[in-house]
Amino acid sequence: MWWGGRGQSFNIAPQKEEPEMGSVQENRMPEPRSRQPSSCLASRCLPGEQILAWAPGVRKGLEPELSGTLICTNFRVTFQPCGWQWNQDTPLNSEYDFALVNIGRLEAVSGLSRVQLLRPGSLHKFIPEEILIHGRDFRLLRVGFEAGGLEPQAFQVTMAIVQARAQSNQAQQYSGITLSKAGQGSGSRKPPIPLMETAEDWETERKKQAARGWRVSTVNERFDVATSLPRYFWVPNRILDSEVRRAFGHFHQGRGPRLSWHHPGGSDLLRCGGFYTASDPNKEDIRAVELLLQAGHSDVVLVDTMDELPSLADVQLAHLRLRALCLPDSSVAEDKWLSALEGTRWLDYVRACLRKASDISVLVTSRVRSVILQERGDRDLNGLLSSLVQLLSAPEARTLFGFQSLVQREWVAAGHPFLTRLGGTGASEEAPVFLLFLDCVWQLLQQFPADFEFSEFFLLALHDSVRVPDTLTFLRNTPWERGKQSGQLNSYTQVYTPGYSQPPAGNSFNLQLSVWDWDLRYSNAQILQFQNPGYDPEHCPDSWLPRPQPSFMVPGPPSSVWLFSRGALTPLNQLCPWRDSPSLLAVSSRWLPRPAISSESLADQEWGLPSHWGACPLPPGLLLPGYLGPQIRLWRRCYLRGRPEVQMGLSAPTISGLQDELSHLQELLRKWTPRISPEDHSKKRDPHTILNPTEIAGILKGRAEGDLG
Repeated sequence: MWWGGRGQSFNIAPQKEEPEMGSVQENRMPEPRSRQPSSCLASRCLPGEQILAWAPGVRKGLEPELSGTLICTNFRVTFQPCGWQWNQDTPLNSEYDFALVNIGRLEAVSGLSRVQLLRPGSLHKFIPEEILIHGRDFRLLRVGFEAGGLEPQAFQVTMAIVQARAQSNQAQQYSGITLSKAGQGSGSRKPPIPLMETAEDWETERKKQAARGWRVSTVNERFDVATSLPRYFWVPNRILDSEVRRAFGHFHQGRGPRLSWHHPGGSDLLRCGGFYTASDPNKEDIRAVELLLQAGHSDVVLVDTMDELPSLADVQLAHLRLRALCLPDSSVAEDKWLSALEGTRWLDYVRACLRKASDISVLVTSRVRSVILQERGDRDLNGLLSSLVQLLSAPEARTLFGFQSLVQREWVAAGHPFLTRLGGTGASEEAPVFLLFLDCVWQLLQQFPADFEFSEFFLLALHDSVRVPDTLTFLRNTPWERGKQSGQLNSYTQVYTPGYSQPPAGNSFNLQLSVWDWDLRYSNAQILQFQNPGYDPEHCPDSWLPRPQPSFMVPGPPSSVWLFSRGALTPLNQLCPWRDSPSLLAVSSRWLPRPAISSESLADQEWGLPSHWGACPLPPGLLLPGYLGPQIRLWRRCYLRGRPEVQMGLSAPTISGLQDELSHLQELLRKWTPRISPEDHSKKRDPHTILNPTEIAGILKGRAEGDLG
């Protein structure tokens, strides 16, 4: 994990209710004067950061082991190796830093005993010889103490970590941290990408997508329609804001239909929450709902988002199993590891998401005019599928700028509950849906390496940033909470959103700071690794984009309505569930008759599209990923980062890195050459010839026999 950046300053405000050491000091033994932290150690703290305890130790689990110092502060736990050079420009640029909110499990080892530390009382009559810090980002920090833990400092630093972790409520930590770039006024800093917090941002993006039949609605400017929605969003030109307000009231959490993305060929991708079937709309409200759903098109396809995809509980359970399996101390035998990986179901869920996104992409890029993603809450799987569809269909979304804008618009501004889903509120609704999305993007990057401008290391940086408390991007559940926290909202009208906590008070955050300010936390060399050296911008020319047809955005009732579920299209008689008879849309999808799930994607099925749509060849810019068998792989550089030996053989991020790896391998071969048997010496071999596995095994066997001799 990378921390820090160039030309920056951090400020961590002390907690109001946090004493110098809290109850940790009650368990402390008096420190000898010679064991006080040196001025050099203290100088490495961030402004406002306080050292709670420290102890000399040895970093274990790596070869060679590293001697250094384990330090616990009111913000993080860090291990500083002896001789480590601290750079003032990158104060958090240590791979051994663990933010307190990132610690998933804490264990102490003494002899053959291992105790999980949940509270300060866990250490009574227990002398830790080692401490194991399990990160939520799949890292493991294992530190052994000098003198087998008999030093008083070993007990003190362990107690300090337990106490600080217990007090590190995310909302409190996040409300006390600010970040600003040295030499620049925080108010004048322009965000690197549009944050979609102003009407101008939404209008600029609308024009960029050439969505001429849509406009920016200001009906939720004061968050009096829904606090989980952005202040602005896109609605059809022909509908008034007063009609939008009434129509949105008949959807779950007030999240009515609105545009996510306009395809250059004329199709529209919409998203919305589930219908409130218990409501009693009048004719005008029903008309407004239909206008929003059909978006002026004659053909409408409603996608049952939750069908075939995992539930939130499934995602959470799979991620927990994956993390337990990938940690270095996993008890799974090597010969059973792959079957255990399959048992986590994580890759199955990645496969299901890619398959469904591929099918929706075919619907959007064909002559279907309005494709609506409907999820009850409209805050999880809708964002995942909408983002994947745009990545598969729009080359501009695969650029570094375009992808960041996509995440900001479809996840952050759209109200994905990051804090709840990542376990920041202690609620039972934790489920890392966004991390599942990043895994899907990584799969696309592996299958189409020339089509993406960003690299795997950018995805890693984004993956790790979700639990680093330095911006508001991933620290709140709704746009209203972010605006209230940053002081952006001077006046507002609160609308209660069931199931989500109220935002904490305070306005200590920089309004303009976002996770996309990479130069505030990463060095230039690290940011350069965000670029994919194999990206070919000419690989996806703009010439494939079809022209809009003359019938674009023609108002009127839909001539055909379809429900897409389990790879099949089922005709529907009506759009809304409040007509004379209950609509199929108001009933759970499991009650709908449909054929069995097909192993083929929609693009592979001849019956996939209605005959009147005609045979439309897929545009060359559309990506259709494979999702069968070994086509879906484990993201090893992310999930196995705690196992350095497994990282061997992974491709280097840059051309220079590949050259270094090649030089290292050539040097090893030169060292092994004298160990080759006489028979091999008699054979003439081109030194540049690539050895096959059998030949390499023979070389290694000869070397081993020579070492034993």
